[in-house]
Amino acid sequence: MGGEVRGKVRGILFDKDGTLFDYHGTWAPILVEAAEIAARGRREIVPEMLAAIGYDVKTARVTAGSIAAAGDTFGLADAWLSIAGGWDRRALIEEMDGLFVRLAPERSLPVTDLPAFFNGLRNRSIRTGIATNDAGASAWATILRFGLESYIEFAAGYDSGHGQKPGPGMALAFCAATGLAPGEIAVVGDNSHDLEMGRSAGAALKIGVLTGTSSRDELLPLADHVIGSIVELPALLDRLALKRDPRST
Repeated sequence: MGGEVRGKVRGILFDKDGTLFDYHGTWAPILVEAAEIAARGRREIVPEMLAAIGYDVKTARVTAGSIAAAGDTFGLADAWLSIAGGWDRRALIEEMDGLFVRLAPERSLPVTDLPAFFNGLRNRSIRTGIATNDAGASAWATILRFGLESYIEFAAGYDSGHGQKPGPGMALAFCAATGLAPGEIAVVGDNSHDLEMGRSAGAALKIGVLTGTSSRDELLPLADHVIGSIVELPALLDRLALKRDPRST
């Protein structure tokens, strides 16, 4: 879409998995382990359970826009209950969230040196947050695991009380927490749900990255810009600043 922002971006809200962390390398083995637990020893149904959430067993890849790529534990539990049964819905959700909180922080594969990356944004006076359809506890555990607590001012998951993506709640909560207006923030994510959240909240910029489950062609209709990874984000911000003011250095 190639949109331009009129004023300076003062805050950036990041998706977590697929944006700050390589999605497939992090989540493929976790999803397999989760399905095996939910199947309660019935290994023959595990491939069907994984397919139901968008996971291809042959390629160990997740389909863009699927439950595994963009959904939350509610959607995952409902898909698996229809196949495996044998669980109370709340008990399965709690079991899965507990597993994700334990495994995701230790197994997450960052796409770059995240403390250095976020320090660079802080040096630009940019305030930062994380919005994920993972559990909020998992988000904060990951922040602590990678030493980002002094940089990230806000983090929310699907269960944090702000609603789930693609609704605007997490983005608007980030604005409320930082005192910024939606027109002063950018949303960065690897999935349509991230970009739709930004659009519905009125974010100034919607930026897609290719470190998750979506292709460039899938992101372009919803994004103002698509970049390879967050590593390219500072250069993009510099280019946008030059467009706003050709005299900028």
